[in-house]
Amino acid sequence: MAESLKGQVAVVTGASSGIGRAIACALGANGAQLCLVARRRALLESLANDVAGVSPRSYVCCTDLTREDEIHNLSDNVHREFGSVDILVLCGGLMFHGRTEQASLDELDLQYRSNFRAPYALAQTLLPSLRKSQGQIVFINSSSGRRSASAGVGQYSAFQHGLRAVADSLRDEVNSEGVRVLSVYPGRTATPRMEAFYKERGLPYDPEVLMQPEDVAGMVIAALSLPRTAEVTDINMRPMRKTY
Repeated sequence: MAESLKGQVAVVTGASSGIGRAIACALGANGAQLCLVARRRALLESLANDVAGVSPRSYVCCTDLTREDEIHNLSDNVHREFGSVDILVLCGGLMFHGRTEQASLDELDLQYRSNFRAPYALAQTLLPSLRKSQGQIVFINSSSGRRSASAGVGQYSAFQHGLRAVADSLRDEVNSEGVRVLSVYPGRTATPRMEAFYKERGLPYDPEVLMQPEDVAGMVIAALSLPRTAEVTDINMRPMRKTY
């Protein structure tokens, strides 16, 4: 157990599945108190039951982060239930594909609200509390946020690059106040979103050759647990076996 995380209050978005769920489980296993955030209540409640034996407390907060009022409700609920926030993990989001000529503008707007505006707005809303606790913020980005965009992923990549800029700027703003900001850029990981990506493209899906959500969670825990004499700013990860 990472003693430095024991008892800390961690808000984890996208906690209902995939990487967000794995990070929530890992934080709970290391003694953190959890605020579990996503849209699907049943999956959040299942996760809360799974971590009940290790986490000192888990609180389900079913939230649609694309809605302004629900972001403020989340902040109010977190401060009422826990009093403060030590760790904010920003995960989740949507991924649509399409060449520029045919790509849906409705999907563009939805990805903007889900992948970019939602994490920006939540980080902004919880920042006063994170400043007081000298907390840590983790942006779970994507390898698309680091490399040049390929055909058909212009919309998605644009917002991941934007999220990288937000994290870099925020780090420069709050480091002097003791707040650490980490961006993680996972390559293809065996998540429901990646399974849907393969099926959409008519490709065989073999999760065994991809990274596992627990791989990403392990790196996040290691970074969060570092002594305050050091900071990890960026973690790039990819599958050991290259299948694309």
